[in-house]
Amino acid sequence: MKQTKKTGRNTPCPCGSGLKYKKCCLKKRSGQLDPAVLYQRKYSIRLKNKQDIDGIRRAGRLVLDTLEMVEEKLKPGITTNEINTWVHEFTIKNSAIPAPLNYSGFPKSCCVSINEVICHGIPGNRVIEDGDIVNVDVTSILKEYYADANKTFLAGDVAPDGVKIVNVTLQCLRRGIAAVKPGNTIGDIGWAIQSYAEGEGCSVVRKFVGHGVGFDFHEPPQIPHYGKPGTGIPLTAGMVFTIEPMINLGVKELTILDDNWTAVTRDRKLSAQFEQTLLVTDDGVESLTPF
Repeated sequence: MKQTKKTGRNTPCPCGSGLKYKKCCLKKRSGQLDPAVLYQRKYSIRLKNKQDIDGIRRAGRLVLDTLEMVEEKLKPGITTNEINTWVHEFTIKNSAIPAPLNYSGFPKSCCVSINEVICHGIPGNRVIEDGDIVNVDVTSILKEYYADANKTFLAGDVAPDGVKIVNVTLQCLRRGIAAVKPGNTIGDIGWAIQSYAEGEGCSVVRKFVGHGVGFDFHEPPQIPHYGKPGTGIPLTAGMVFTIEPMINLGVKELTILDDNWTAVTRDRKLSAQFEQTLLVTDDGVESLTPF
């Protein structure tokens, strides 16, 4: 009697699809929906395939190069509009499009947010002064793929409060990233950030959140930077989204200025932000904008 070799979960599928058996016919036999179909139907989330991920990664490399270029030039005495010009020209030179420009009426190619400005600062005539903390937020579209990242920079000799909020916020980003893996939830990310920030005597902005990205500037799901462990959408391989905690030295409440974009802390105390575009992998997470 001829013995039939058993197909293992991680062996190539006998149907010839090129996928592993566990990701192809095993699911069909067990009646399971493909994750891409399930997440599209249930959450309106479009999972990314290898080609998509490669495209987002290339856009992410450009975003990082842009931020590194800004970091080399940023110093007290320059205006926020000079930063915008650098970002715009560098993006166009590299055959990409600055996503913020004209997005819902936003008039510039990047956001520059100083000190009490939480996010969405419109570049203009404001001069960066010694001791400022300066967030620069860049989103590039390269060959139709989007990547999004930001950093908060120290300009000159920054006081201890400024150094603290920048360091706490960067640690919040790192803790949020560490919570990303299949089987964890969006609430796990939020809790990792919130618990650390509040433990350091800071607060987490609620009004603005992370978001899906890749095919468009903002996609499902939303990624709050606060939450409860084990709650929210389960993470699965192929999800691409940003984590971008906005952490305040004082209260979490904010005010939107008359330009309908610039968000400032209600108590005018310092705020900082860091952001990366992240991919959920089969066994963890990969940053597509690693710094």
